[in-house]
Amino acid sequence: MRLPRPWPRVFWRALKRLTPTSLFGRSLLIIVLPVALMQIAVTYVFFDAHWQTVNSHLTEGLAGDVALVVQTFEEDPRPVALQRLQTRAQANLDLSIVYQEGGVLPHGRRSSLFVAVDRSLRKALTERIDAPFWFDTARYPAYVDVRVKTPGGVLRIIAPKERVFATRGHIFIFWLTLATVLLTAISIVFIRNQVRAIERLAYAADAFGRGADVAFRPHGAREVRQAARAFLAMKARIQRHVDQRTILLAAVSHDLRTPLTRLRLELALAPPGARVEAMKRDLGEMEHMIDEYLAFARGEGGEDLETVRVLDIIDDVRVGVARTGVGVTVEAAADLMAQVRPGALRRALTNLVTNAADHAGKVEILAHATTAGGLEIHVDDDGPGIAPDRYDDAFTPFSRLEPARGPNTKGVGLGLAIARDVARSHGGDVTLAASPLGGLRATVTLP
Repeated sequence: MRLPRPWPRVFWRALKRLTPTSLFGRSLLIIVLPVALMQIAVTYVFFDAHWQTVNSHLTEGLAGDVALVVQTFEEDPRPVALQRLQTRAQANLDLSIVYQEGGVLPHGRRSSLFVAVDRSLRKALTERIDAPFWFDTARYPAYVDVRVKTPGGVLRIIAPKERVFATRGHIFIFWLTLATVLLTAISIVFIRNQVRAIERLAYAADAFGRGADVAFRPHGAREVRQAARAFLAMKARIQRHVDQRTILLAAVSHDLRTPLTRLRLELALAPPGARVEAMKRDLGEMEHMIDEYLAFARGEGGEDLETVRVLDIIDDVRVGVARTGVGVTVEAAADLMAQVRPGALRRALTNLVTNAADHAGKVEILAHATTAGGLEIHVDDDGPGIAPDRYDDAFTPFSRLEPARGPNTKGVGLGLAIARDVARSHGGDVTLAASPLGGLRATVTLP
């Protein structure tokens, strides 16, 4: 039986899914959320502790004035007394009084946008007036209509809305909202500038990983500049190491090829025979092994990126492999372009196609663009393939999966390793899978 997860863990996981994943989104949330919560809290405290209290005092004052007017009118309802009451109420209380003889109270009324005002006025009138009453705070924009039932009719009292409602409250809310929007806009500008510095650092690091040289100047916050300077120092150290290794490999290549050339010349001048032919084969295998070792160590890192037509590179590979007697079928769009190091990609595809041709009778190359804007090149064969659990072992340098292959067999187990190294230097990868032809499919993925 599966036990239910504790609710705090479920809550935090749900909250994590709702949290922005980008640094910009999270930084903005960290700054804006506390400001918004503070503004909401201040607004709530203002309306609860101040605005509603002021409105309550105002409605109590108006209710007292209405009760006084009603009581005065009931004591002397004569027209002369009513006219005198109207004059005094207008002059001293800012109230307009109309007596509707034989009138009745309305049945319905409109609700105010601020329910607290209606609630406070109803409470104050109920406490001060014993007779039935009716009021409306929403019908007139600037006035409140209060009607009280009297023995002969209805006494209608019109009061300014300022008598029951603190009209300056919305100004406070307006400036509070404006301040929140202004602070949020300033936060977005500053956060965007800081995040842009980190994005440029990430772009420079990614470009350097793909072998491109991107001009980058540290900027942004102190910590970001410190990270950028550390990256540039690391980049310089790696570049010096690569340059030194390239110089060393060039020297090794020259030193090794000189005696090999002398040996090949001596064998060419030697009398023909089975022993001489065997020595030539060993010498050829030695040269091939040296080429493989140097290619793996060099990694084709000194070549610049170029925008080339993929079909041209694939045709070069097909023609080169065809010289060995292996036919290769190609399927690729003529307008398929990619930004790559042509020599490195050509060598990687040559290794994959040659590896497939050594173990199969049919080889196909299929290239197409991906939906994400990248490039995929499939090399399929109809050979025996490789067990899925040995895919990772196939990329191990100097690894040869066939147990029967001896040290005298052509190849040193670097073909797939070199191909993957080239693909990863472009920001992509090489993966293995079962081929539709029945053998092995090697897929080169490039961004």
